[in-house]
Amino acid sequence: MKLHNFLCPKIVSLIFVLLIKFQGVAFAAENHENFLKCLSLQSDTIAKVIYTQNNSSYSSVLKASIQNLIFSSPPNPKPLFIITPFHVSEIQAAIKCSRNNGLQIRVRSGGHDHEGLSSISDVPFIIVDLVNFSEISVDAEAKTAWVQSGASLGELNYRIAEKSQNLLAVPVGTCPGVGVGGHFSGGGYGALLRKYGIAADHIVDAHMIDAKGRFLTRESMGEDLFWAIRGSGGSSFGIIVSWKIKLVAVPPTVTVFAVPRTLEQNATRLLHKWQYIADRVHEDLFISPFLYRENSTMVCLFTSLFLGGVDRLLPLMQQSFPELGLTKEDCREMSFIESIVYLDGFKIRESINADVLINERFVKRFFIGKADFVTVPIPVEALEGAYDLFYEEDPRTYGLLVFFPYGGKMSEISESEIPFPHRAGNIYTLLYYAEWQDATDEAYQRHLNMVRKLFNYMTPYVTKNPRAAYINNRDLDIGTNNKLGHTSVQEASVWGKKYFKNNFYRLVQVKTMVDPEDFFRNEQSIPPFNLVKDEL
Repeated sequence: MKLHNFLCPKIVSLIFVLLIKFQGVAFAAENHENFLKCLSLQSDTIAKVIYTQNNSSYSSVLKASIQNLIFSSPPNPKPLFIITPFHVSEIQAAIKCSRNNGLQIRVRSGGHDHEGLSSISDVPFIIVDLVNFSEISVDAEAKTAWVQSGASLGELNYRIAEKSQNLLAVPVGTCPGVGVGGHFSGGGYGALLRKYGIAADHIVDAHMIDAKGRFLTRESMGEDLFWAIRGSGGSSFGIIVSWKIKLVAVPPTVTVFAVPRTLEQNATRLLHKWQYIADRVHEDLFISPFLYRENSTMVCLFTSLFLGGVDRLLPLMQQSFPELGLTKEDCREMSFIESIVYLDGFKIRESINADVLINERFVKRFFIGKADFVTVPIPVEALEGAYDLFYEEDPRTYGLLVFFPYGGKMSEISESEIPFPHRAGNIYTLLYYAEWQDATDEAYQRHLNMVRKLFNYMTPYVTKNPRAAYINNRDLDIGTNNKLGHTSVQEASVWGKKYFKNNFYRLVQVKTMVDPEDFFRNEQSIPPFNLVKDEL
């Protein structure tokens, strides 16, 4: 956890740690059996899906869905119980019994939270792991699908393609192991965003359980709450178990390319030019550069998805970005589902088999990420200055910048349509990313320092007042709620307006309406309005 500049921070931190340890001991001594007894009274089946710290499977269940290995290390706080429900009634029991016994709930779908908030907490807590809520039902004729929050994006993409003969899709990310629950509730974007917007734009219904344990649909939750769960991160309002999405059309043939250019091949000039066309090219064309160090030079890898054949792509590229020098030999035609495999994460696959989306066990790693939004092209000299930060690093430190283009449909949707506000005016999202496999604190500090240095360096060139952020690239460096006591709306707005702009205040209103006691809370949850302590 991050320390902030409070008076005597070391003393405050020590006191807080002691308080938390005392709370944990107190809970274990007084309420452990009460919690288990409460669960047994609420549900006849929950005993089969609850894991205590004394259970032999506890450790494996805890680590199974933690995708960022930073949060698998022994020093991290662990849940008192893990529940892996199969039924809504088991989730309702977990909520009621947690409330009655002073426990917080962390909800986990895919386990990719950048700050680990789905798996760790500094106060006594349980995990509700939705790994068993993974059903997907596709209605190709109606062009809709229901998907449970524990399903992965890879599974979702695969089942939609399977049921629609590769003619339908949903605009989600290409990293197949990411869980639907977190991705959808935070907004969720991928290579289709310029054509169709983000995943949350296509949610038409949802099933959730609120702080009172009520099962709600769109109709019963009301339009304010339905608005709030699509792009706010969702966890402030309840446990969302399933989503209904409208599907979008994709052509039978798409074209991809991944063209690397080094500094010696004018990578800087090409990246600078890309900024002027990224959000203006045809909406069927998505070009996303990756910038990283390779030995003694920098490489800019221009990756792309085009919704159509290569014969249509090449004239568009010649018209909008001739400097790249794209040729037919650089391109590959394939189905849309194959393109997801091709552009999976940060590696380009030569051999393509879509079955990996449902069969492959994805490698876990340590990773750190941050995000910015860019509205004015970054000057050449500023890009070159960033190279120096890469060169200063130990060669073992692997980091990269990802430039994710906007424009198209993203510019047509109002900032207030859903909580996700990052629309017209943004040229691209800039993602800072580092990953590694060495389980040492030295490796962690090297990569953390690199990401922070790049992030700080870019301050003059990204959005300001506020410096916008994206909740699915969660970043506790931008601010957190108070660990003890109420967090005021003003205090939370420090980070809240960076994620949600003025939508933050509507989220506060919804939170106050549906969870006034702030049961669903974490380091960056939406606070309810408190008449005594808040002034809007």
